[in-house]
Amino acid sequence: MDVDYRLAFELAPVGLVLSRNRVIVDCNRHVCEMFGASRELLVGQSFQVMYPSVIEFERAGLRISPVLNRSGTYADDRIMKRSSGETFWCHVTGRALNQAMPHEVGIWTFEDLSSRRPVKAELTAREREVAAHLLDGLTSKEIGKVLTISHRTVEIYRARLMRKYKASNTGDLVHKLMVG
Repeated sequence: MDVDYRLAFELAPVGLVLSRNRVIVDCNRHVCEMFGASRELLVGQSFQVMYPSVIEFERAGLRISPVLNRSGTYADDRIMKRSSGETFWCHVTGRALNQAMPHEVGIWTFEDLSSRRPVKAELTAREREVAAHLLDGLTSKEIGKVLTISHRTVEIYRARLMRKYKASNTGDLVHKLMVG
């Protein structure tokens, strides 16, 4: 039986992107629908167009590289940005085709989590990063190590998130981040 791999790529039930040096080489229909942009507008663009800020794009690249170097794969939940400017939670998974040079060529999947996890508050870039790590179950000290900031600074961002989400404790905050 012959398989039409181009059709399989195009009709996959998740967003798929092929990248080279963090630039979109190809993407499927699902990615276009998720990010609200045509294939012509995405292909040839840096992944930066999918991030709420340049800072988050740069920090993600720094965070992803060592993990891809070590294991060849990476996954997390993060807040991304549609072409309309709307932010949304997205599960991102990637595989480096060359572990020694992790951003050289990659395959990435994108899953829109907004139906299960809406973004309810306006957050800064750092608040979005801290929120994503809280959802992964990391402590302030662990988040501090990942983001290369002190755990006290993480606690300040956590307190800001608790105020914005009107959460009474960390468990309540995590619940509100997950369900909106």
